[in-house]
Amino acid sequence: MERTTQVIGQSNAFLDVLERASRAAALDRPVLVIGERGTGKELVAERLHRLSPRWDQPLVVMNCAALPETLIEAELFGHEAGAFTGATKARVGRFEEAHGGTLFLDELGTLSMGAQERLLRAVEYGEITRIGSSRPLRVDVRIVAATNEHLPAKVERHQFRADLLDRLSFEVVTLPPLRARPGDVMVLADHFGRRMAAELGRDAWDGFGPHAIAALTDYQWPGNVRELRNVVERAVYRWEHVGPIEHIEFDPFQSPYQPASLPTVAATAPVSVAASPVAEPIVAPHTGDFKTRIARFECELLERALAENRFNQRSTADALGLSYDQLRHALKRHGLISAGSSESVA
Repeated sequence: MERTTQVIGQSNAFLDVLERASRAAALDRPVLVIGERGTGKELVAERLHRLSPRWDQPLVVMNCAALPETLIEAELFGHEAGAFTGATKARVGRFEEAHGGTLFLDELGTLSMGAQERLLRAVEYGEITRIGSSRPLRVDVRIVAATNEHLPAKVERHQFRADLLDRLSFEVVTLPPLRARPGDVMVLADHFGRRMAAELGRDAWDGFGPHAIAALTDYQWPGNVRELRNVVERAVYRWEHVGPIEHIEFDPFQSPYQPASLPTVAATAPVSVAASPVAEPIVAPHTGDFKTRIARFECELLERALAENRFNQRSTADALGLSYDQLRHALKRHGLISAGSSESVA
């Protein structure tokens, strides 16, 4: 992951987190980075690597949620030729690629229990075994992991290994959401705005007007810094007037022509039967005492269910979750069939 990144912010909450990450960077120990989506977990992971003694070695990134469960172990530990269908040649895994450097595991909480067990052994003993091989390999890798989940709660639900969490949580860096950094909103907005204006080839950057500033500072930013960047860049490129930007649109899907949500359609439409009371929905009657209203409602329900199932009593019983005898008893009670009649539709 070779790139130029900037960590921007001046709020105390953000600076405290950066200080903790900077102190942990010098230690050759695992670090767990916690934060909501869009808070910059990957930037902090890169900072941990760049400030560490491993800065000149590889920083390898793996998004654990981006791969199907069947491929995660092969990606982490590699595989030998013929280890599984499609493995035509041997391949090194992310641990071997990161040898001497840092392995950043994003979305750690999505790892399967099997992958967690093998990861624990790799972290604990510095050994991995490629899939399809019986020969362990020594690796020297520092683990930095990130998640937006509360892993201790997953441990309690038996969805995450407690021993792995203990091993990876030597230091835990929890990133504050943008709503907890109100003083950073306009600092970040100005940075993203200037950069977008330069990308568009504009000669000057006039900033934001008072209405835009109020909108940006009052918003809660559920998507955090990533959402702020999208909102600001979109506002800059859509603004075609001279002077500060005054219009901010938070929802790019907002439109007077937005299609309405389609109603839920049943898998099988009810069959229309002549002279059957199925056109109108069943509504509980508003007259009579409780027992009378319940009886009327039950009678209407039975009549409608019979019509929807073409008066096949066995199908009607299945649709209502009743046994055939229970349905027959209910039909007789409401006078919908005579006591001695039998099912007329097979």
